[in-house]
Amino acid sequence: MRGTDPADSNRTVAGVLLFLLPVQFLTALMAGAAIAPGYSINTNAISDLGVIGETAWLFNASLFAAGLLNIAGGYFLYRSYGRGWILPVFLLAGIGAIGAAVFTLDIPGIHGLFALAAFVFFNLEAIAGSTLVRGPLRAIAVIAGILGLVFLVAHAASDFGITNLYGPIGHGGSERMIVYPALFWLAAFGGYLMAPATSSRSP
Repeated sequence: MRGTDPADSNRTVAGVLLFLLPVQFLTALMAGAAIAPGYSINTNAISDLGVIGETAWLFNASLFAAGLLNIAGGYFLYRSYGRGWILPVFLLAGIGAIGAAVFTLDIPGIHGLFALAAFVFFNLEAIAGSTLVRGPLRAIAVIAGILGLVFLVAHAASDFGITNLYGPIGHGGSERMIVYPALFWLAAFGGYLMAPATSSRSP
């Protein structure tokens, strides 16, 4: 009986961790938006959930967990594929999420820096991850990352009063368009990595 390939085991662990990341965080976001009094997906920032009494514990714990899961997932991904240049992207995205959870929105300067790091590097993760997959998922990865970065630029331009690009989705919807494509990509990528080794080998 043949032994288990360590690369296959590492890839599976990475897949589980990276799949759990968006599932738990998106669940927390939906629950938080439903619980927080007067919260509006259109007008409120995502991080407002971290300073509202009823949802602060839920949001900050989930965001902190997302950062840890991302770092751990990136490490096992590195162990599987051996592409060291991808690991720092996962590390920086994870640090951004953890920092934004620790330094909440009521510490705006520091929170903003960590949140920006998370916004940038989670989307760069998707683009970097495109080098590890093949087929339609490769194109989806690139599109997800670019879409998030485009909305990040538009959101920043609107926040700084350069021009209003929020449109009908508002401030909250615009911010979610920075985050959601990368999270959906991570769920798909996690599923890809958990698939049998013959269908998920690096291209």
